[in-house]
This record gives sequence, C-alpha cells and structure tokens, in this order.
Amino acid sequence: MSSLGKGIASASIGTLLQARGYSVRMKKLDPYINVDPGTMSPYKHGEVFVMEDGCEADLDFGHYERFTGVQCTADDSLTTGKVYEKVLLQERRGDYLGSDVQVIPHITNEIKNFIMAGHERVDFTICEIGGTVGDIEGLPYIEAIRQLKISLGSAGAACVHLTYLPYMKTSEELKTKPTQHSVKLLQSMGVQPDIILCRCEKEVSDEIKAKLSMFCNVKKENVVEALDAESIYLIPRRYHLAGLDRQVCVHFGLETPELEERAEVKICEKWGAVEHAIRMPSKAVKIAVVGKYTKLKDAYISLSQAICHGGIAHDARVEIDWVDAGMDQRDIENRLRAASGVLVPGGFDISGAEGKIAAIKFAREKKIPFFGICFGLQLAVIESCRNVGGATSATSREFSDNGEMVIDFMDKWELNGTIEARNPSGAKGGTMRLGSYLCKISVGTLAHKIYAATETTERHRHRFEVNIKKYKELFAKADLHFSGMSADGLLPEIVERRDHPFFIATQAHPEFKSHPFAPHPLFSSFIKAAIDHSAR
Repeated sequence: MSSLGKGIASASIGTLLQARGYSVRMKKLDPYINVDPGTMSPYKHGEVFVMEDGCEADLDFGHYERFTGVQCTADDSLTTGKVYEKVLLQERRGDYLGSDVQVIPHITNEIKNFIMAGHERVDFTICEIGGTVGDIEGLPYIEAIRQLKISLGSAGAACVHLTYLPYMKTSEELKTKPTQHSVKLLQSMGVQPDIILCRCEKEVSDEIKAKLSMFCNVKKENVVEALDAESIYLIPRRYHLAGLDRQVCVHFGLETPELEERAEVKICEKWGAVEHAIRMPSKAVKIAVVGKYTKLKDAYISLSQAICHGGIAHDARVEIDWVDAGMDQRDIENRLRAASGVLVPGGFDISGAEGKIAAIKFAREKKIPFFGICFGLQLAVIESCRNVGGATSATSREFSDNGEMVIDFMDKWELNGTIEARNPSGAKGGTMRLGSYLCKISVGTLAHKIYAATETTERHRHRFEVNIKKYKELFAKADLHFSGMSADGLLPEIVERRDHPFFIATQAHPEFKSHPFAPHPLFSSFIKAAIDHSAR
C-alpha cells in the first residue's frame, strides 16, 4: 500500500550493496497514466522531485539520491503515460504495420526495455514498482516482471516484496494473513517473491517467520523484518542487521565471509555517524516553515530532510513547526515568535501568499534568520518592495494583472546556448524552468560566504521570474541585493538583505541536492544562524 516505504526500502538496498563494493542504478515504475507528476497536487502525490536534467519525478527519487549519492535521470523514471505515449507514437509512425497493438507484448516489451536499458554499466539495477499488488494500473508491470524473471533466470533477477504485518493491540499479535493474500495474488500473476520484507511496529518472531515461509513459499531466512524507525536514516543499518543485503547476495551467489565483514565496517562507518548525530545531538533549535501544503509531510519531504541535514552538520536536533500560510496573520506571527528561524518554501498561486508575505515581514523586522526558496524568493521581493520600497501595489503576474508586476511571467530564457520560449496559455506540464542552471555569485556577499565560490549550479522548478529589467530602481530603493544571477546576467537567482543578520532567498530548490553526508551549504548556514539566534 502507499506510504509503506517502498522507496526507502529500494534506496536502502542500493546503499547496502554499495557498501559491499557494488555499483547500482535506481529506477522507478509508476503505474499512473500521467506522463509525470508535474501537474499533480502535492496532496495527491506528495512532492515533485526534480532531477539535474529537469525531469519531474516521484519523490522516491529523492530518497534514491540521498541514500546512494547516484544522480538519477529521466531515463530512470517510467510512468504508464510515458509507455503509452511512446507506443502510440511508434504505431503512428508505422513501426507495428501488420500488427494490432496490445498490452502484451507491446506495452510489456517497452517496460522490459526500460528496466534493462543501461544495465550492463552497473552491477545492480534496482527497480521499484509503485502502487499496490492487485491495482489494475499495475498489472502490465507485474506481467513484465514475470516475463523478465523467466528470461533472466534466478541468477539474473530477484523479487523483493515489501508487505505489511499489522499489529492487533487487543490480541497483542502481528497478523500474517494480509501478507499471505498479497503473496498469493502475486503468485496468481506468475510472480514468486524471493525475499519478503515485513514492515511492522513489533519484532517478528521466529514462529511468524516460519509461518510466512511455509505459506508464502520462501526460505525462512528470506523473511526479513522491517521495523519502524524514528528516522529514515536509521533504516539502512537496521535492514543490514536484519540480513536483507546478505540474503540478496546469497540469492545471486555472491556472499562470502570477507564480503560480509567488509560490509559491516563500511555500513558502520557511513551510517553509524549519521545515527549518532540523530540520536544524541548536543543542541536543539526550532524552525518555522510557513507553507501551503503543511497538512501532508510528503509534500515537503526533500525540504524536511534538507533541514534535518543542516541540523546534522551542527550536531543539532531541528524541530520543524509546520505553519499553515492560510491561517490568520496574527496566529502566524504568534507561531513565529517561538521559532529561531523562518523558512518560506516553494508553492504556486495566490492561496496562502499573503500569509507568507506577513511571515517574511515579521522575520525581517524582528531580525529572525530567514530563508526563502523559489516562491519564497518571489514573495520576499514583493514584501520588501511593498514595505521598504513603498510600492504598495507590488505583486506577481501569478496573482493579478493589476499592480506593479515585480514578478512576471517568463516567456523565454537561455538554456545551454539555445532560447527556450513559453506561452502563458500554453501547456502546463513540463513547461517550467526545470533542472540544473548555473548561478554566478557576487564576491563579498552572504551567498559568496555560504557557497565559498563565485559559481554554483542548482535545480529549478518555476514559471515566474523577478522582473529586474523593469523594476531595477524599485529594488534598489527596497534595499534588495541580488547576489546571484543567471549565466546570462538577466535572471536573479539569489537575493539578500544587508540590514539583516541572515536574510537570503534563492530562486532554485537547493533541497533537491542536499544529502545526510553532504548537507547543502544554504541549509547548513541557515541552521547555524538559527542556533546563534536562539543563543542570544
């Protein structure tokens, strides 16, 4: 079922195999018919993760990259929409002349081709199938796996089935029946799991493992416990201690005592330090995140993880106060009084915008460390123009067609030497400024101090830009300093205020590039500023 942890399990297998010296590639099969999640509400699908190449993908890719350090691309993300789009284009081109196009073999062949593409360049390709066993949308993917297991054989492929063992409090026992039925349904489709990963909140006894082994037709040692954890960064080591990576290697005939010993050392070195920082921090700090989608944690999953990474960098536990930007402004301000830092993340349209602007004003006036991301930068510009520059009608084209459009629609920009053009009434999907762009940083600025460089690259996902061409004088009057600009010098990338101890905003999404082992400098610096503020 959704939110069970398939992405974390896949990412954990990847990082554990890396600890054994193997190279991995992470892929995801999403059964929904959308071409990508770019037009979905975060409340429907959670965060949209953006890759270096601009691909908008499922949030699990964030887990893949954070756990393994391997950058994913558009070639690693497949949806039913992409499959059918490709097959129908080939049909129109005449590639299937003489044949009627069917799910089997045409759709399943494309799925298999996707899975196998580039497999020769790595030791393991780890491919997650989204959704739930039995969903009608997922049937072609299960069928493709069935076919692949036949062609590759046991030595070439393994099926890991993540399932749920519910704990019945009244009888104080874990129930195996849902897992039994799930496996039987898979078996009816021709797929036999090789390893069953049991998500649970209580320890799985040997008796239960033996029961699952008998009813699900797997070896007892291949029934692996997946206990709940207080942090996702504790999971890889727990899976290792439960024997998951060992059993994967046993399946492929790769397990040796030397390999096991090496894995133990590597995993302890890599994940032990993170575990210590999470469990025994010496400091604590509260950060208020004023956003639009605060009722669903997955809507800001990369953001919350990047904030956590910033805390790890300074041996601090970060408490996040998720503040709904749609609340009354007085209620927002009362929440901010208890915080040592204010962060306004990305978002879309006017809903909650005034609440975010009020939060930015409060942080600016009270000298609370402020960090704006994407939409947060645009609103920081509007707030300063209104309340410092005196332009009370300053606004964004995204909200209105009346007023001073300090934030306006971006109709064209440069990408790798070519001009990208957009139309306000054109298609929405995949038409924003997406992916990695170069940012040139001015020397002597806060951004320069944070990055310790005059150039950086960050990932983007937005449609509107700061209108610096028309309102340069207003921005100067508002005391806004654009310390980072696009490669062509036309688009502001970073803005800061010099009359504030820590006030910085970026048009990019730095959370997509933050890792527990390499916290992003913007998040690390922001948490440091918040810690210093709380100590005053």
